[in-house]
Amino acid sequence: MPGGGLKRLIFGHPLPTSRAEHERLGWFLGVPVFAADAISSVAYATQEILLALVLAGAGVLHLGLPIALAIALLVTVVTTSYMQVIKAYPGGGGAYTVAGQNLGRTAGLIAAAALLIDYILTVAVSVTAGIENFTSAVVLLRPYQLWLSLAGILIMTWLNLRGVRESAKVVAAPVFLFVGCCVVMIVVGIWRGVTGHYTPPAPQEAPMQHHLTTLLILRAFASGCAALTGIEAVSNGVQAFREPRTRNARLTLGILGGILVAFLLGITYLSHVFRIIPDEPGTGGETVLSEIGRIVFRSGPLYYALQFSTLVILLLAANTSFAGFPRIASLLARDGYLPRQLANLGDRLVFANGIVVLGAIAAGLVVVFGGSTHRLIPLYMIGVFVSFTLSQAGMARKWLRERPKAWWLGVAINGPGAFCTGAVLCVVTAAKFAQGAWVTVVAIPLLILLHRRIRVHYDRVAAQLSLEGQPPPIHEKTHLVVVPVASLHRGTLEAIEYARSLGVPAEAVHVIANEAEWEALQRKWKEFEPDIPLVALPSPYRSLVEPLVEYVREQRDEYARVSVVIPEFVVSHWWEEALHNQSAIQLDLALRRMLHVSVVNFRYQLKT
Repeated sequence: MPGGGLKRLIFGHPLPTSRAEHERLGWFLGVPVFAADAISSVAYATQEILLALVLAGAGVLHLGLPIALAIALLVTVVTTSYMQVIKAYPGGGGAYTVAGQNLGRTAGLIAAAALLIDYILTVAVSVTAGIENFTSAVVLLRPYQLWLSLAGILIMTWLNLRGVRESAKVVAAPVFLFVGCCVVMIVVGIWRGVTGHYTPPAPQEAPMQHHLTTLLILRAFASGCAALTGIEAVSNGVQAFREPRTRNARLTLGILGGILVAFLLGITYLSHVFRIIPDEPGTGGETVLSEIGRIVFRSGPLYYALQFSTLVILLLAANTSFAGFPRIASLLARDGYLPRQLANLGDRLVFANGIVVLGAIAAGLVVVFGGSTHRLIPLYMIGVFVSFTLSQAGMARKWLRERPKAWWLGVAINGPGAFCTGAVLCVVTAAKFAQGAWVTVVAIPLLILLHRRIRVHYDRVAAQLSLEGQPPPIHEKTHLVVVPVASLHRGTLEAIEYARSLGVPAEAVHVIANEAEWEALQRKWKEFEPDIPLVALPSPYRSLVEPLVEYVREQRDEYARVSVVIPEFVVSHWWEEALHNQSAIQLDLALRRMLHVSVVNFRYQLKT
């Protein structure tokens, strides 16, 4: 097995491509990986509802229950819609794929930008909320909430770089522990509330700061809609499930929706029965979930189990984003809207570059907003409701256009669903705009502009490298050199011609890291017939450099000197370098210290 040393100790040994199916998830492990975000949101959704209502005084907190019921109905609508998405688009991609194929490219990019922003904020919100719940029980650590949040993001990034299945095994136990603690808390809490076997909290004052208005109620509803975040992740990551893929994904989503509805209603009901008044945000006070747990479990071992599991599941809720963000980013990269490096599978069969990017941006947000969940949440829900609305509108148009069997049922579900989530989007935007939601409103179009600019660059490069209209080369048999060829285009054809002109034997060498690319190269090779042999090097671990280095080492033993002509094209602007793989640099570095080996970087200049 290739590689070793410190990197292998930290991230594990590389996995061959043949292990990809084994690394996929069944529904049992799919629940903790993809449902952690949605399930964990009940730890702060009720609190956010009450924080909005308490501005009108403690006497209106009873409205939290009907608001929670409305949110539960919305959860049911969205869950049903995404079950249809999974069935119709088993290849994954969720709202990006649905909107792009049914509403147009711009709608797809809007959904993708919204999802990427939502995933980034999910990591920041989940980790900070987890730390706040933990420090509610361990008061001495409250001054270090920011540093603890950054440490949590670092741990989640490392864990996901080790692989999906390995992270799933770590995630499973804490998620099921949290679910068990909440079930016991809700059941015992309802019993204590009905029978009166509980110690009521000390009376608290909540002075009225605002009159009860429709806007205030809508703001409370908008805040509580944080409970819906994460529902879309299953449809985005269908490819992470093993066969039968669609069934496993739909079962996971159904379990997620059921748990979410039950917990949201149960916790909100208990907050009403026990007359919980939320502490003012930013004061380092106790969370609503902690207060309910303390009353129900009477500060016993089960209370600390609840707080510990809440911390862990909120940290692991970020795992949903680490599963979803890299996959959406890889689809965008494959379509040319993000740097191509984000589409590459790493040693552990995960999109490692996407994982690192997600962790870095989320950590930056935590620093900017001081590790405060309450300050981050207003930014949080715009993106998710944009993707909800576009996804359901796209599905409704799909049913109307294709008219499959029982198409009217799909329209009856997705049409009203799109209207409901669109209405909620307007409410959330209006209620949270001044509190920070404007940042997301501005960020989405900026991200779309970035996607389009990157695509323009890739289109221009592809046009200049295209073989369309290029006649097959006519040449005489001469010499040989080693020419690494990833694909056949104008740049590689000129590199081959240059190699033949050197007067030494020449071979074109292709490392098979992707079967589809190898087959495409063979077809083009037959069409243009470069007059040198094409050598294939298998690479079960998807490494491009190591098989080439080993091949050159073997050739060096046969020849007195080996020359390696590395084709590479030069872009017009310095910043465009970051949009292309730097495999030529890696190969150059690997060969430059090898005796009797010469490296020639053959540069093909692209026009401005």
